[in-house]
Amino acid sequence: MTVTADHLPVTELAPLGLDELTARAALLTRVDRKYVVPVDDAARLLDRLRGTARVLEIDGERTFGYASVYFDTAALDSYLLAARRRPLRWKVRTRTYLASDERWLEVKTRDRRGRTVKHRAPHDADPAHLTSDGTGFVDAVLGAAGVTAPPAPLRPTLVTRYQRSTLHLPDDDSRVTLDTELVCTLTPDAVVGLHAGAGRRVALPDRVVVETKTAGHASAVDHLLWRAGHRPSRISKYATGLAALAPALPASRWRPVLRRHPFLEA
Repeated sequence: MTVTADHLPVTELAPLGLDELTARAALLTRVDRKYVVPVDDAARLLDRLRGTARVLEIDGERTFGYASVYFDTAALDSYLLAARRRPLRWKVRTRTYLASDERWLEVKTRDRRGRTVKHRAPHDADPAHLTSDGTGFVDAVLGAAGVTAPPAPLRPTLVTRYQRSTLHLPDDDSRVTLDTELVCTLTPDAVVGLHAGAGRRVALPDRVVVETKTAGHASAVDHLLWRAGHRPSRISKYATGLAALAPALPASRWRPVLRRHPFLEA
């Protein structure tokens, strides 16, 4: 079954605009909890949130296409820092909102307390290319976070595409995202050492990736998911997608989620 956004009853929720969402719950410094759930469970979750949660709506739309290009070194330093569970790690990507073609360069770091901090800057270039200004932005963010700058130039490694709906929970100003139709594709620059062909793709066709974003505490959605028998999963679109595409990589951190929720050739 290919799960699409149409399987999720987001039309039953009250809307809110982007400016209000950003003002109330930007959460650029946050704790993320991710879950991989069957579509029926995600639909039941939304039913439970009716009358409480609000859904982001822009120009009458409530589900939006995203494309991200993840950058890493030839030695996959970003991936390996996560695979080896280093306390300080980083991730660099460009993100494109497909409906508007709006593009951002984003740098995410994780601190010793487990908090994710995201910095972003407008990106007017090709999503698969880092400009000199972009490289300077990345180095500045990593330096300020106490992360050693990448030892080699960054290159586009993996492309992800998916559909996303975003919820806001006014009671605790937390956010929830629901992602469907996830597809991960290797770029030509990622081929060295991965023993996988450029352009190879995998998909997660029958699951919804639910992510809660809070200031630290567990949200009402976390508690609902826990009561339904779901626990946070170690899933990263970049790392899990790359591990699915290149099984020779060290990936013990993501093997459990790949066994429970296998990615399929797309």
